Amino acid sequence: MNEGLILPPSRRSHKTVSRRSMVIGGAIAGISSALGFNALTAGKGIAMPASNNHDAKILNNALYYEHQAIWAYNVAASKLSDTDVGRAVKALALKNQADHMAHRDALATAVKSLGVTPVMAENSYDLSSYMQKGEGNLDSDVNIAKLALALETDAAIAYTTEIAQLKNPALITAGASIGSNESAHAAAIRAAFISLGVGIDYVPAAFVSADTRAQWVLKV
Repeated sequence: MNEGLILPPSRRSHKTVSRRSMVIGGAIAGISSALGFNALTAGKGIAMPASNNHDAKILNNALYYEHQAIWAYNVAASKLSDTDVGRAVKALALKNQADHMAHRDALATAVKSLGVTPVMAENSYDLSSYMQKGEGNLDSDVNIAKLALALETDAAIAYTTEIAQLKNPALITAGASIGSNESAHAAAIRAAFISLGVGIDYVPAAFVSADTRAQWVLKV
């Protein structure tokens, strides 16, 4: 068992509960990610005014971070151990990554619908700032999960602040749906920690914002 996850006797039956909680959390995330995508993928309700460039810039910024999330989960998955904890974290990570891929595809389609070229994925991304702040690392299963939690929390906060600046109502609705999915990812990761015996709340604050960020992330 990894550090920080030694369970009391009453929690030793966590394995089945842990996997079940992750499946439930993933299902909730998947449902929320499906909402609001019609306007993005079909281009319905998307007008072609001068505000296109403004909205496309915001969506491209969101697309950049979806690329980053997909890359980060790929890197993390390759470093997880072949233990119960490592396999459980990997299963949740792959579910979250699949949602990010759906976000990526929807955002790219929306940007194209606005007559702008979608930003492409980079070969690698710098996550050192999270590690320097002690908000996760790639050196253990537990710290990888904490890094994913910090990234998902920041994604939820970013969608809340950035999507509000969009001009097109259809895009705002779809973007809000993606933002809710990022929040669901963060809650699902916290649920995984709870299932492993860590005494934290599933949802630690009534809001996901810069002001409550410290309540959502977990320090190394």
